[in-house]
Amino acid sequence: MTTKKTNKSPNWKSKLHEIIYEADTPAGKLFDLILLIVIIVSIVFVMLESVTSIDTKYHDLLNVSEWIITILFSLEYIARVISVKRPSKYIFSFYGLIDFLSTVPKYLSLLFVGTHALVALRALRLLRIFRILKLARYIGESNQLMKALKASKAKISVFLFFVLILSIILGTVMYLVEGDQDSGFTSIPRSVYWAIVTLTTVGYGDIAPITPLGQLIASLIMILGYGIIAIPTGIVSVEYSNQKDIDVNTKSCHNCGAEHHNDQAIFCHNCGHNLEND
Repeated sequence: MTTKKTNKSPNWKSKLHEIIYEADTPAGKLFDLILLIVIIVSIVFVMLESVTSIDTKYHDLLNVSEWIITILFSLEYIARVISVKRPSKYIFSFYGLIDFLSTVPKYLSLLFVGTHALVALRALRLLRIFRILKLARYIGESNQLMKALKASKAKISVFLFFVLILSIILGTVMYLVEGDQDSGFTSIPRSVYWAIVTLTTVGYGDIAPITPLGQLIASLIMILGYGIIAIPTGIVSVEYSNQKDIDVNTKSCHNCGAEHHNDQAIFCHNCGHNLEND
């Protein structure tokens, strides 16, 4: 007696989707590793091309290398489009636009003269690293951090508003103290700029108080700055510690492209598609 097979072997599109969009399988991890290396190499070439002496000496080599990398990225872009059921979801997504904008400049250089300025768009490839580094052990932590930042939004907004008011007050005080001196405090806006630079402990040094009272106030602002810098970190840390751990994986929905599914998820949290029957 013969028995019929109930489990269909995945077609080539499903297999391609699994390799490109997911990082839980050996093939997916290898693909992401190769892609990561190519992205880093392409960014190095973009940086070297901006150095006049290097570009003059190795222009042909850099140009050929960039064409090879551009063709590889073009093939990857096409593979991403054809491996999903709804190509428009990927094409008009954030990473889809990044992929397109970072690939098209080289082709435009063939059609239009003076498009060398678009070389900066190729640096957008670096943003793709965030998609590649979506390994399962990092996704939960990144989700918790995003939730902590959203939960801290109101508190941080109030804190920044307070810092802005404090900077205006301190800048006005310094203008009153140093305004008659030749120390650079020529107006209240310029004095507020100094207060912000000092309060954040950046300290450009383009403006500096010269009177004893002004130097005393500046010293207090510098000390106050160290305490102010620590406050947002504390706010986010408290919210982060309140977040629950959720185990997620790199499973990507073949139907809509949604990611960040729980380990035990069977259906897509976005469209309800069966994740196990792609």
